[in-house]
Amino acid sequence: MEKVISSDGTSIAFDRSGKGPALILVAGATATRAAEQQFATGLISSHFTVFAYDRRGRGDSGDTKPYAVEREVEDIDALITEAGGSAFVFGHSSGAVLSLEAARQLSAGRIAKLALYEPPFIIDDSRPPIPEDYVGHLNELIAAGRRGDALEYFMVKAVGMPAEAIAGIRQAPFWQGSEAVAHTLLYDGAIMGDTVRGNPLSIRKWSSIQIPTLVMDGGASPAYMQHSAQELAAILPHGQHCRLAGQDHGPADDILAPALIEFFEG
Repeated sequence: MEKVISSDGTSIAFDRSGKGPALILVAGATATRAAEQQFATGLISSHFTVFAYDRRGRGDSGDTKPYAVEREVEDIDALITEAGGSAFVFGHSSGAVLSLEAARQLSAGRIAKLALYEPPFIIDDSRPPIPEDYVGHLNELIAAGRRGDALEYFMVKAVGMPAEAIAGIRQAPFWQGSEAVAHTLLYDGAIMGDTVRGNPLSIRKWSSIQIPTLVMDGGASPAYMQHSAQELAAILPHGQHCRLAGQDHGPADDILAPALIEFFEG
């Protein structure tokens, strides 16, 4: 484990592996660098120097208050500096949206190329929008120390899992680790903002990004995710869309890795 210090003094923990051009992995909700590291040391480590990091508030990273999305962008910027001043970036789920925001805010050249997998926008009526009071209710649950209930609320209202399935999921091996970082669901809620209300115009804030960007989705994923990935690729000046056959929101490493290698090395 290594650490960098972000602009506000927050310590950001990361693992560095492999060789080649720098690639920073930006995880989605509740994921820590441990989940990213298996992918980093597998099929892509012979092509890139991979930075798998704990987003602030998770794992071994700090969590300076108050939270702002801009602070997470600064965390990515600190990692880019550590990587030599320029890097490829790959973001998954809400981490894809954070990566987009980093591309929008950071100076030209800091992110050389950007790859995204299923930013979970809701820009049509193919699924219910996330409730207007979603972040507020999450905040109430977390303030009351009810992290498990906050995680359940996220899974039902944001992910779209059936409420009756949660009792069994609470017994799954991953639950304890996810519950430990459930307070950071507020951060992902802030990152998503109004892009989960069914409004197709909500994603146009990123239409000015000039970086070559690959937007991927899975062939077995819900229609709303496929639609939003296609729409995002279409509005980006240098965007391209790729659908990974048979994959869902958690794509297989041996399917995802070749797509990333082809894009970043192309």
